[in-house]
Order: sequence, then structure tokens, then C-alpha cells
Amino acid sequence: MTKVAIIGGSGLENPDILKLPQIIKVKTPFGEPSSELTTGKIGNMDVVILSRHGKKHTIPPTQVNNRANIWALKEQGCEYILATTACGSLRQEINRGDLVIPDQFIDFTRHRKVSFFEEFENGDMKHTVVADPFNKQLRNFLILSATELNLKFHKQGTVVTIEGPRFSTRAESNMFRSWGADVINMSTAPEAILANEIGIPYAAIAMSTDYDCWKTDEEPVTWEEIIEIFEQNVHHVIELILRTLQKLEAK
Repeated sequence: MTKVAIIGGSGLENPDILKLPQIIKVKTPFGEPSSELTTGKIGNMDVVILSRHGKKHTIPPTQVNNRANIWALKEQGCEYILATTACGSLRQEINRGDLVIPDQFIDFTRHRKVSFFEEFENGDMKHTVVADPFNKQLRNFLILSATELNLKFHKQGTVVTIEGPRFSTRAESNMFRSWGADVINMSTAPEAILANEIGIPYAAIAMSTDYDCWKTDEEPVTWEEIIEIFEQNVHHVIELILRTLQKLEAK
């Protein structure tokens, strides 16, 4: 039976969605993950839900123990990871509430552990290929599902991950635009890197909640704005995950 991990999980721990829920507390060689794991079934699919910032959103982006999170999901036997994330739009055509299915990322973090390997034992070097960091099959399922649901979404995009928790300066925001980034967040790296390193196919659903600060005709983004737009549109993310799980189950 295929088992899928969902990182983010807002609304998905609802007992009307998640059948036979159980809470599992785990430890890993890298410490404790961000939250207890919630396991159960969505349809006939085994799922594991992990709250990236803790169930009460108490963990700042830099302090998320990404290595423990990904390791814990691997130990639970998860064969795929679907990650959800709020993001800022760096493009006029990506509106508030739009979904983006990223195909590339830029890692602009500075202080995070980006590998499981602290050393190469016996000279056995591990250099993970991440030319295409988001799994093609998962992305295709997400794109097909979003099309069927008639959601407003973008089939591809480059997400730049910044350290946070502060937002960008205007100079930084415009620099990221010039680099070809389409959206910006504080979570995809090194989460996606570690998933690739440990061998779990990974894809993300990014919801645009704001325009960062590059648009001079609007006020810069605030946390309150992000929460407001996210809560207005999170049901689209849940619908997309549920439809995508159906496709994984049927494959």
C-alpha cells in the first residue's frame, strides 16, 4: 500500500477528511521533528501529516529541523511527499490566491543544515543530483488534478527560498525577479534538497498570498495579509491534494 507524506497539513487533520487518525511521537538521529506525526487514511491511501512549523506555528523558518522532518517521514515508510507552502508572488500574472506547481528552486538560505551527511565515510562521497528537484510524476498529477478542478494555477515556476523570518527589501525582491524567480517563500529549501538526498519523490503546492514588496503601487506584505489570503483559499489546496491522492492510488 502506497504511503504519502503531507507537509503543511492545514485543514487535513480534520477527522472528516482523515480516517482512523493516530498521533505518533518520533525521534530521529537528527533530533525531534517539528511536530508529532498524524497518521491515518484519506480514501484508501495511507497518509502521514507533519506540521512544518509545529501544530501551533511556533517554529521560525530557520529553526525548522528539516533533517529530522524528512528522516521521520522516511522511517514511516513514506514513498512520496506533497508539501504545501504560502508564497509571495514576484510576477504580475501570479495573483493572490493562485496556486503554483514549482519546477525549480533557488536556495537563498544561509544558516540551515542542507545535507544528512556531516562527513563522507571512507571517502564515499555523496553528491545528490537536483537538476530537476520536483518529481515529474507528482507534478503531472497535480497539474492534471488542478485542471480537472478548474483551479487558477500555474503549471511551473521557480521558487526562491529566503532565510526569514524577515521579509525582503525592495532591492532583494527586484534582484530575485531579475534572477528569474516567480515566487518567494521561507520553506522549500532545504526541505526539497533533503527529500531528494534521501530518495523520496517530492512536489510542492505553493499558494500566492501577496506581492512581496517589489510592487511600489502596493503596501509591502504583512503576516496578517498572508494569513487572511491563505485562509480564504486553503480549501483549494485541500481539494487539490485529495484529487492528487486519488491519482496516486489508481496509478
